[in-house]
Amino acid sequence: MRHFLSIKDFTKNELLEMIELAQKIKIQTKKREFVPYLEHQTLGMIFEKSSTRTRVSFETGIYQLGGVGLFLSSNDIQLGRGEPMKDTARVISRMVDMVMIRTFEQSKIDEFAKYSKVPVINGLTDSYHPVQIMTDYLTMLECGITNPVVAYVGDGNNIAHSWLMLSAKLGFELRVATPKGYECDDEVVSTALEFAKESGANITFSHDPKEAVKGADVVTTDTWVSMGQEDEKEVRLKAFNGYIVDNNLMALAQDGAIFLHCLPAYRGYEVSEEVFEAHADEIFLEAENRLHAQKGIMVWLDNHRDEDIDE
Repeated sequence: MRHFLSIKDFTKNELLEMIELAQKIKIQTKKREFVPYLEHQTLGMIFEKSSTRTRVSFETGIYQLGGVGLFLSSNDIQLGRGEPMKDTARVISRMVDMVMIRTFEQSKIDEFAKYSKVPVINGLTDSYHPVQIMTDYLTMLECGITNPVVAYVGDGNNIAHSWLMLSAKLGFELRVATPKGYECDDEVVSTALEFAKESGANITFSHDPKEAVKGADVVTTDTWVSMGQEDEKEVRLKAFNGYIVDNNLMALAQDGAIFLHCLPAYRGYEVSEEVFEAHADEIFLEAENRLHAQKGIMVWLDNHRDEDIDE
């Protein structure tokens, strides 16, 4: 069974097939042509972490594809009362056609997928946020950027990890700038660099945002304090001093460079008000594209539902 747990699990061609599906379905949607690719199917949506964009985009997406979404917070199901993840997987996957999970540890979604009878999609974990980065790639293409130099400035978190995997698989240049002590996970870096040898991707790391952004086509960042890190806020704000994407930093990028942010954005911290508003069209196109990119992923998984299943 094919699951969408991390970009590292797919080939370049498979990732591009998902993007092409997303583009096709987006065009149909804009024409008000709602093709029922997933007619009568049910998407179970398990949320251990709250969200605006993830819930609205998946629930709307499955509805537009002809199915229905079930919102399941950890407070609403037995998972929140101590039922093992594997038991939850074995129950829910017998009742729905696909599952999206937004949770903390990657090990939780990996365990769910191991016991699931239906495709599982990673709506975010502490390690990866693959649906967001597929969205960002779709947005870059729509902005006319096909062979990008991407600069990621900020925390070496799940967003940075997913950028690493996308760059390594598709073969574009990625520059990651993080404060000391907030670098990307060593194992994730090692895996990405192995993939990069095959794709030809040029991936570099530094502690200098200016070095990363100079000449870049795409500049992107993320919040410095993610959910579950609130008690680290003051320490993090000091560590990330100098990592704000402001006009001075953006001026180093390529003329016509775009700025992306997965949202929510905290002005005055990871991005200035001026840069955010100057690139609001790109940022909110990116937000909208969560809907379309995820529809492409869901339809692709449904099309490949019977692969690698032992009868």
